[in-house]
Amino acid sequence: MKNYQYTVAERFMRYVQVDTQSDPLSDTFPSTEKQKNLSRILVDELIAMGIEDAHLDEYGYVYATIPSNTDKNVPVICFCSHVDTSSDCSGANVKPIVHKNYQGEDLVLPDDNTQIIKAEEHPYLKEKLGDDIITASGTTLLGADDKAGVAEIMDAAKYLMEHPEVKHGAIRILFTPDEEIGQGVKYVNMEKLGAEFGYTMDGGELGSLEDETFSADAVKVVIQGVSAHPGMAKGKLVSALKIAAAVVDALPKDILSPETTEKRQGFIHPVRMQGTVETAEIDFIIRDFTTPELEALEFYLRKTMDSIVSKYKGASATFTVTEQYRNMKEVLDQYPQVAAYAEEAIKRAGIEPMKMSIRGGTDGSRLSFMGLPCPNIFTGEMSFHSKHEYVSIQDMQKAVDTIVHLVQVWEEKS
Repeated sequence: MKNYQYTVAERFMRYVQVDTQSDPLSDTFPSTEKQKNLSRILVDELIAMGIEDAHLDEYGYVYATIPSNTDKNVPVICFCSHVDTSSDCSGANVKPIVHKNYQGEDLVLPDDNTQIIKAEEHPYLKEKLGDDIITASGTTLLGADDKAGVAEIMDAAKYLMEHPEVKHGAIRILFTPDEEIGQGVKYVNMEKLGAEFGYTMDGGELGSLEDETFSADAVKVVIQGVSAHPGMAKGKLVSALKIAAAVVDALPKDILSPETTEKRQGFIHPVRMQGTVETAEIDFIIRDFTTPELEALEFYLRKTMDSIVSKYKGASATFTVTEQYRNMKEVLDQYPQVAAYAEEAIKRAGIEPMKMSIRGGTDGSRLSFMGLPCPNIFTGEMSFHSKHEYVSIQDMQKAVDTIVHLVQVWEEKS
């Protein structure tokens, strides 16, 4: 890719200005119609590149194909990123700012100067001296998660369409909605996608290759209390809200929570609580790296709930578990070449690959169990879901390089 004029930064700066926030409380799919606004832009740009079959379906998925240009029988490879941004922080009216030739200083965000990306709190920034860093302006997230991945796939597609001398098999492009709320591949048509192996572009620091994720479940606790007029409530009223608060308060303060765990430690995390005196609901997410450990955490939470509720006469509760995704490594270990080829591509891009586990999940987690083994490749996105989100332009360019090298590795080894 020598002398190539990358478009990834320009694309990224445009894409983040489109509000694509998903909504975990919605009962539609996609959860917000505005996600399709970016998807329509992507379809138009893919068609302009000469990718004739690019289209947006009724569920908000973008499908497109870069045709094979080799005589070899190469497996069809898919590259996937999600268009939505997290509901944890506003994604409306994003103002991306480029901090050129970063030299290690704290980055004060101009629209709210209390928002400071401090170098001492972001050790990865110390590795980016001389890079051009993109941030938001202080009032929103940036959207690098995962519009960095979207822009990288788009730039790589442009390069491959313009350079037919780069040999590769058929490449499928998939852009999904609602990844941030765990529904990203719910309605993907796997037969239509027609890929044998895949890669999500949704990772963090330069060179990272994630072939292991959390396994994840959601738990909904619904507590039934006893309502009574507060003026005549003695011996009658049982507050579901107070029981719910007691359940959350009974959880450990120094272990088993996101704020007290790291590496391979799992957690129980209450993410939403709402209700009235009569009925209250608590939504939890449960995370661990193996299914037995996940189930042990759920058993612990259920015992805690039962213990608390039993102290309140007339109260009752239900405990509902919904599977979200499972550790992709269970599938990827059966296809070692998928991660091995990615490592080779990262090396060819001049980077030392770093095999990592991710304390989270991607569309690749569910795709792997849907028949598309799918590890996760770096994009450069950092401090996601926050106003301090940032990305290096040079990291994004290296991700584009990696995609281009990766399709060549598959062609060479077929």
